[in-house]
Amino acid sequence: MITIREIIKARERINDFVHETPILRSSRINKICGCNIFFKCENLQRTGSFKFRGAVNAVGMLLPEKFEKGVVTHSSGNFAQALALSAKLFNIPAYIVMPENSSKVKIDAVREYGGKISFCTSNLVSRETKCNELIVQTGAEFIHPYNDYRIIAGQGTCAYEFLNQNREFTDVIIAPVGGGGLLSGTALATKSILNRIKVIGAEPERADDAFRSFHSGYIIPQTNPQTIADGLLTSLGDKTFDMIKEYVDDIALCTEAQIIFAMQLIFENLKLVVEPSGAVPLAVIINNPKLFDNKNVGIILSGGNVDITQFKWK
Repeated sequence: MITIREIIKARERINDFVHETPILRSSRINKICGCNIFFKCENLQRTGSFKFRGAVNAVGMLLPEKFEKGVVTHSSGNFAQALALSAKLFNIPAYIVMPENSSKVKIDAVREYGGKISFCTSNLVSRETKCNELIVQTGAEFIHPYNDYRIIAGQGTCAYEFLNQNREFTDVIIAPVGGGGLLSGTALATKSILNRIKVIGAEPERADDAFRSFHSGYIIPQTNPQTIADGLLTSLGDKTFDMIKEYVDDIALCTEAQIIFAMQLIFENLKLVVEPSGAVPLAVIINNPKLFDNKNVGIILSGGNVDITQFKWK
């Protein structure tokens, strides 16, 4: 496993590229939820999500001989955009494998950042096969969207930054969990800086593989998730799961209706656009009020990439 040293080095490496995102508060949301919430606004990060942190850290760590050959990954959304922009900033090629049913908005964004897109059918085997073909053809280095220590260290800089902005007033930090890159980095940073702070993963009831994996002690793959939080559909990786087992205190769940309500609360009171996955931590507070009663709670609003051409308030 990596340590806090890798997160500190990542922070130094990416400092000139990332935004130091603000922390916002809402007295009305606090009253509704019965706790004091500090919203870390990664929806305002470059490319619209926290994933830019990990992507630019990984690209910045490439060996010189890899720069000409570039990088390759598979992603249907936020990581595709993050890696494409990171590669552009370092003037290297980025080969992005995207499912053919990816949203046009996200495809267009990847192209605007200079990513070279190859389409595949919408399943993991097809994604990995196409990535392997591109690696053989180009010699590009594969960068996994989350199960990569370079990525985890970069994502950990979000909590590291948050705690430097707001350390003394934090009892709990909540981050959404899909593949686990953000949660594992958040947990490592938090426990290394101030061990008393609890770290909780947030997940939809309809995509609860991380919850079941955490409580069983082994990885239970995601199967047929049916949630509006489309950024949380992936299964945990072995690297992220090991770190989650080591550093995370609990994983809690929420309903689909609570995710929608959380998005509405954030929009109405903070005047922020947050994608469903980013609203899941607030939805978890709404679903588990006793867990957070009168606590000072940090929430990572992980992203704001809502495809308004497809999104419907259900």
